[in-house]
Amino acid sequence: MPLGFHLSTAGGLIQTLRRAEELGCETIQIFSRNPRGWRAGSIDPVEAMDFREALQERGIYPLILHSSYLINLATEEEGLYRRSLEALKEDIERAHTLGAPFLVTHIGSTKGGERRRGIERVMEALEEIEVLLGRDARLLLENSSGSGSHIGGSMEEIGEILAPFRGEGRIGFCLDTCHAFAAGYPIHTTRGLSRLLSALNDHIGQDHLHLIHLNDSRTPLGSRVDRHEHIGRGGIGIRGFRAILNHPLLRDLPMIMETPKEREGDDDRNMRVVRALMESLK
Repeated sequence: MPLGFHLSTAGGLIQTLRRAEELGCETIQIFSRNPRGWRAGSIDPVEAMDFREALQERGIYPLILHSSYLINLATEEEGLYRRSLEALKEDIERAHTLGAPFLVTHIGSTKGGERRRGIERVMEALEEIEVLLGRDARLLLENSSGSGSHIGGSMEEIGEILAPFRGEGRIGFCLDTCHAFAAGYPIHTTRGLSRLLSALNDHIGQDHLHLIHLNDSRTPLGSRVDRHEHIGRGGIGIRGFRAILNHPLLRDLPMIMETPKEREGDDDRNMRVVRALMESLK
């Protein structure tokens, strides 16, 4: 399985690759713009080409982009909805420019509105942007922790949203382990992990799972609070991650860690923990 981290692009894209090499990443995830702002600067075409060539030379694949945190496809606020759609369209174009086969997005929240209408709004948004996607740039919906009025905390809900779009394969799913645990899936046990994957296959389809966000949870099972923790130090724990890394339906998928960066060397320590778990399975 390709392993990697969400990495900062501070200092430029080539500097990001240097950090990836130091950590032993085989895949990486980045923001292509400020994740907490609407405005996106243009990508220099020469830098983009150099970056794509450097990725290929280093064998880092796939490159994954993460969309802005401001995007909300479930809102009934028309201004925010249109702004979210335009930002997502821009991110798709940026994925094409950088050669990223996957763009991950959070689904959004009804912000207290009617849940059924929120789901419909998401499906309408996906219908509008599907034509911009292709095998070279897929959009992946990420599951939520199910807090408040956020959409996508269950496999059933995500499956309903994805149902009209599964034929073309342009829109798929990213499973975040922290979010699933916080939403109430007991993936810290082998039985609980099997139940989650059974629900995923029944409602979404295994073929539509393209990426794992490999994160432990700082909050307890079913808390519905999204707080990432270092691998093995949270509610999922070492035994849970050993089962995840060894599961035949998951072990060939790219896995991106979005673990905390609190002290120097945190990423290196998390990578060593995962590598050790993988070695113990051989």
